[in-house]
Amino acid sequence: MSTARLEVESVAYDLPVVKATSGPDGIVVSKLRNDGWVTLDPGFLTTAQCESKITFIDGNNSVLRYRGYPISQLCEHSNFLEVAWLLQHGELPNSEQYTTFRDGILRRTVIGEDFRTFLGTFPRDSHPMSVLASAVNALAAYHPDTVDINDPGQLDAAAANIMAKVRTIVSHIWRRRRDEPLLYPDYSRGYVDDFLRMSFAVPYTQFESDPLMVDALDKLLIIHADHEQNCSTSVVRIAGSAHANLYSAVAAGINALSGPLHGGANEAVLRQLEAIRDSGKSVREFVEEAKKEGHRISGLGHRVYKSYDPRAAIAKKYLEQIMELRGDAFAGERDLLDVALELEDIALHDDYFVSRHLYPNVDFYTGLIYRAIGFDQEMFTTLFALGRIPGWIAQYREMLADPATKIGRPRQVYTGSPQRDFVPIENRP
Repeated sequence: MSTARLEVESVAYDLPVVKATSGPDGIVVSKLRNDGWVTLDPGFLTTAQCESKITFIDGNNSVLRYRGYPISQLCEHSNFLEVAWLLQHGELPNSEQYTTFRDGILRRTVIGEDFRTFLGTFPRDSHPMSVLASAVNALAAYHPDTVDINDPGQLDAAAANIMAKVRTIVSHIWRRRRDEPLLYPDYSRGYVDDFLRMSFAVPYTQFESDPLMVDALDKLLIIHADHEQNCSTSVVRIAGSAHANLYSAVAAGINALSGPLHGGANEAVLRQLEAIRDSGKSVREFVEEAKKEGHRISGLGHRVYKSYDPRAAIAKKYLEQIMELRGDAFAGERDLLDVALELEDIALHDDYFVSRHLYPNVDFYTGLIYRAIGFDQEMFTTLFALGRIPGWIAQYREMLADPATKIGRPRQVYTGSPQRDFVPIENRP
């Protein structure tokens, strides 16, 4: 194994180097703690918490791969459930594996009457992410025979439960917000097709999903399925390192994803596009004013991507198809798309944005697609979570199987007061 040498105050340390198959190698700094040093890296900008074989990102060259497969190829040739298998098992399934996996998921989509009653106790105007996190956490109580993480069969069942039931839970949250009854799953339909039926169908009437919308949502779920060690995935791994069950760890990830700087960013993009459209200003005028005042423009820039986010390119393609083929039904979204396209064009050619690597990210177009499908803004992050479920499960399972895993316990550099003696209250200034 190769090593890297670190010199601190004339003391040299030889640190092991883990070779990566793609991307930067890793310098193992764990033993520094024994010599009185810790690494200080706010935001974990250069800290790897684990080795992983799941997702690779090259942010400088717009590369995103799941298990080695480019995201563009998966979106062109695969579907969400097949990608979910790939993320968890490392290889694309054969026909028998896929059929068994798909049928196992679809037949678990019913949530049970007691659980429906539980979901009905939340106020209708609760934020969907609060309900979703609570519901996933509660699944452990309703399925206690699937919480032993040391039993492979129980872990498989928990993973299938979450994949299946989150879809039903999200549709239930959406329908309750509109005071509509929950619809039962239809096993004969596809995962995304039936989700749209459960979300938008009128009871006791025939419902046919728009194939374009089914395909578009399927691809949005794929591009959100995993994204390496982001905030919510790191939370899932940290929770899992304490051997919290899979339901609890995924619920923790959902709570992290709910933050406006993470999964909630697509809501902010849509609000901004509406603000530009309704401001009476041109897009250029809005941008120049934002630059002058130092305001961040939502949807531009990403912690990892310093070039065009490959997920944004896929989302843009589907949004343009929707506007071209179904544009008459989404006249309001047409105006917002025009604003987005002009804003993107400015970002791609204005040195202010180019020099700062502020390219469109995945949130730039996804909100418009969700809205064209029929969902309101507060549901956007739940749809993000629905897509991210297989990645969280895969990351959790990889973490459990890794013999190097230890309970997550970051260190700190203490800069507070040194030891001092207590002063009685009557003697304090």
